[in-house]
Amino acid sequence: MGLRRFCSVVVFAGGVLGGSVSPGFSAKDTAVTSSGLPVPRYVSLKSDHVNVRAGPTKDNDVAWVYTRSGLPVEITAEFENWRRVRDSEGAEGWVYHSLLSGRRTAVITMKNKDDLAPIYDRADPASPVAARLQAGVVATVKHCAAGWCHIGGSSFDGWIEQQRLWGVYADEKVD
Repeated sequence: MGLRRFCSVVVFAGGVLGGSVSPGFSAKDTAVTSSGLPVPRYVSLKSDHVNVRAGPTKDNDVAWVYTRSGLPVEITAEFENWRRVRDSEGAEGWVYHSLLSGRRTAVITMKNKDDLAPIYDRADPASPVAARLQAGVVATVKHCAAGWCHIGGSSFDGWIEQQRLWGVYADEKVD
């Protein structure tokens, strides 16, 4: 009897504090949370100093600090005003909600980190190449549809294949 009650508490605590997202979970399979927003979802960092904590309270130690405003992160869980986030390298921790922005950004990804991603004038691989970007470049996501995203930055603007971005789900439409 005692073991059954203990297991129920562990399962409940895991669901509230840190339920994980299973592999293959897509944006269309999202659950609605107490914030009224779906999880998982992509957001970006609002500041160039964001403490990431080991747990969802200020009593938890700061595990590391993000120092790049606009970096995309994926919210994988919520607990009150705290959001568990994962970055493009797979690191996870808890961030206070006011340090996050709904502004959509994405990181350029390539299979080989030395390859350059072509940015096209139009959503068409036959159109002229407007720029070539290194893996790791952060871009503002302006629009995504039909496997292409319109992105921009301080020295580039154009279209990229959606699969080359971390910060946008494979079948997601962004307006």
